[in-house]
Amino acid sequence: MAKAAEIKVVTTRAGTVRFEVRARPGARVPGMCGVRDGAVVVRLKAPPVDGAANGELLAVLAEVLGVAKRDLALARGLSSRSKTVEVVGLPAAEVSGRLGRALSQPT
Repeated sequence: MAKAAEIKVVTTRAGTVRFEVRARPGARVPGMCGVRDGAVVVRLKAPPVDGAANGELLAVLAEVLGVAKRDLALARGLSSRSKTVEVVGLPAAEVSGRLGRALSQPT
């Protein structure tokens, strides 16, 4: 079980929050599955082709965080498994708490 304290969440300018994600495309079941070196590990069904995995990643994170998909953006790592996600509209403590709660639930 991951704790919210293990997730590196950084508040940046203009009320945005960034956190690291490690994508695992090609999984049978999508969802969050842990924390690795401070990054949230997310399984994705979509293959890493034509941005399909990135779209699914943002959709999964939007559902977990309870925000609209338009409130999330990939700040870094469009073609990498290691990504930086930026979220608007939530404080860092809330982002960390929601990610931690999602990770503590069985998948």
